Amino acid sequence: MAAPTDSWTEFEGPIGPLYVAWGPDGVTEVEPAGDPGGFELLVSARLGREVCWVDAMPDALAGALLRAIRGETAAGPTLDLGGRTPYEAAVLRATMSIPFGEVRPYAWVAREAGRPRAVRAVGSIMAGNALPYVIPCHRVVRADGHIGQYGPGGPAAKRALLRAEGLDPDALDALADAGIRYQGDPIAGVFCYPTCHVVRMLAEADGLWLRSGEAALRAGFGPCAACRPMIGSPFT
Repeated sequence: MAAPTDSWTEFEGPIGPLYVAWGPDGVTEVEPAGDPGGFELLVSARLGREVCWVDAMPDALAGALLRAIRGETAAGPTLDLGGRTPYEAAVLRATMSIPFGEVRPYAWVAREAGRPRAVRAVGSIMAGNALPYVIPCHRVVRADGHIGQYGPGGPAAKRALLRAEGLDPDALDALADAGIRYQGDPIAGVFCYPTCHVVRMLAEADGLWLRSGEAALRAGFGPCAACRPMIGSPFT
C-alpha cells in the first residue's frame, strides 16, 4: 500500500486551536479543534484518500499559515482548491482579497467574483468553506452591514475573530441599525466601507456617514479605489 500523501495536525489559531490538513497541492481543510477522529474521517472522505496525523507541519507551511492568519501577508500558504467549480474558486479568491481588519458584504464578493447577481450562491459557498481562517469568510457580512452568521463556531466565533483583527462588531451592528452603509472622506473626496483603512484613520467628526452609494454620489463623493464600494443593488 502506498504511503499517505496527506497529513494533519493541530495549529494555534487566532481564537483557539485549529485542525489543519494539507497534501501535495496545499492546505485542504481547516476547522476549529474538537473531534480529531471526525476531522480525519471528514478530510479522508472529502479527498478520497488517507490522511494521517503528524506532530507538526513543516516550518515553511506553518510560517505562511501563521502570517496569513495574522494578516501579515497577502500571499499565505498554497491552498488546494481542487473539486471546486470555477465560480466557487473565484468566490473564495475574492474573499481572500478582503484585507485583514476589514469587512465586505456578500454582494461585494459576488461582484468581485464576476457574477454580481449570485449573492445567494456566495452565501452557500461561504457556508461550505472548508478553509476558514485562511479564506476569511468571517470578513463577509450581510448586505445591511450586520455581522450575520458563521459556520465554524457561530456568530460568537465570528465576532471574536473580528475583534482579534481590531474591529468592534457591536459598533458595526449599530451602524447597520442606523442604516449607515458608507463613510465619506471630505479631504480625499471618496466614500468607503466604514472598515476601509482609508477612512478608519479619520476622526468621527471629520467623516460623513452615508446611507447608500447613490447618496454618496449626490454628495459629491467618488467610490474609493481601495475598497470599491457598491453602488445600487445587484438585483437592479
